[in-house]
Amino acid sequence: MLLCGVLLSGVWSESVYAFGSTTKTVSAATTTQKNKIKNSTAAEDPVPGIIKSITPSVVGIIGKDDSGGNSGPDDRYNLTHGSGIIVKSNGWIVTNAHVIKDLQNALVVTSDSKTYSIKETYLDEVSDLALIKINATALKPAKFISSTGKTAVGEKVIAIGTPINFSLRNSATVGVISGLNREVAAAYRLIQSDTAINPGNSGGPLVNMKGEVLGINSLKYSAVGVENMGFSIPANTVQYIMNQLFKYGEVKHPSLGLELEPSWSTIVGLPTLDPLSVTKVVSSEALKAGVAEDDVLYSIDGHRVVSLVDINELLKSYSPGTTVRLVMQSDGDIVIRKLLLTQGDPLLSEEDSGTDGNEHTEE
Repeated sequence: MLLCGVLLSGVWSESVYAFGSTTKTVSAATTTQKNKIKNSTAAEDPVPGIIKSITPSVVGIIGKDDSGGNSGPDDRYNLTHGSGIIVKSNGWIVTNAHVIKDLQNALVVTSDSKTYSIKETYLDEVSDLALIKINATALKPAKFISSTGKTAVGEKVIAIGTPINFSLRNSATVGVISGLNREVAAAYRLIQSDTAINPGNSGGPLVNMKGEVLGINSLKYSAVGVENMGFSIPANTVQYIMNQLFKYGEVKHPSLGLELEPSWSTIVGLPTLDPLSVTKVVSSEALKAGVAEDDVLYSIDGHRVVSLVDINELLKSYSPGTTVRLVMQSDGDIVIRKLLLTQGDPLLSEEDSGTDGNEHTEE
């Protein structure tokens, strides 16, 4: 029994020793594995690389805001600023129209701290987009998402710009896409995200995890109790406006020549197929087509429309001088009107026109 006991003790001691060695080995392996996972996670996080890649395509824009008139003899610090995106290597930059509209003696500063004056400016205030030109070469243009590219709610995005102070150029914030196709205080649909967008971010890019520009940061809701509601002009609208500005020096917006009012359900955001009502016939072409006040508009060339933004988005694929087929109701009857599109501003609601300045701010 004693021998057995000794043998058992010996076996037990050996087992304990072996177990202890295994524990140490496993512990070391676990630590190594954790380090590998940590290093792997850091290496796989695309955000730092994307920021590094897109930063050379982002600029800061600063100048004297002349919209309020002369503010005094010593106003050298009374400046305003925004952001922009390089779209051509020879100095073409896209930004927001509200950034550049009243800017005097404006300067553009690139990511490598070079300063340029603006030589050419083209604005489209309705879309809130503008093209500016600086005398520079070998710049790095940003890559915009293609028209067939897909974007999803919840997708991680990065906003880059010049918030609050011009010394904070190329600041980056990360968030997710909160919503798509938002009809908020604009002529065209917007992207909603929860990235931090502050004054000075306007004109800067909203970028996806492939380093592609999804849109241009333009405005946000700013009110007590409202947080992280920023909006960006989608890349397809940016491309549409840029193509027109490059080709014509202006945007030839096609127009129905009508003033229209959406239904109550549409205005408050309820799902609806209610048509729009004609409140005023503006163009002679619309009069010739037989459209009258109080007529109701259901569709354009077979496309059902229920909001002003629906119409503006649809008309991006048309040109002034094109004839469209309208399905309308007039005096209780469903009628077909063939209407020649004229050139004019897209349809805007009172909110889009800026009468609700307490509810949103341009950044």
